Amino acid sequence: MPGREDLPSTLRRSPDKAQRTWEKTHDSAVETYGEGERSHRTAFAAVKHQFEKVGDHWEPKGRKGPSDQQAAGGGPERRAPTAGGVDANATKDHLMSVARKLDVPGRSSMTKPELVTAIEKANDRATRKARGD
Repeated sequence: MPGREDLPSTLRRSPDKAQRTWEKTHDSAVETYGEGERSHRTAFAAVKHQFEKVGDHWEPKGRKGPSDQQAAGGGPERRAPTAGGVDANATKDHLMSVARKLDVPGRSSMTKPELVTAIEKANDRATRKARGD
């Protein structure tokens, strides 16, 4: 299965369901668009509808659906910033619990957008550390 060979490291550390979602979507996208960035973006979009990035891996979300403004809008003409796998549409309480899990400093006084940014940075640090970068 080609998708298995291209599986990103964050997904290798994630539940089987997240891996299967990425692989099946990636393989289908390769048939449609060809190998490359577009197939990877399509596969990650499918993962982000059911999972959120927490640290160096993906965990199931409490509800299915778009994770940020870009995912909700759709289409290449409408570009909005992404949250890098953080479920920016989640409640502030949920974001606070993710920030607590990642030990984000100063989280108690952060606004929801600040929490999203801080979680994204913590996720990036955890991923770099897991990869040995």
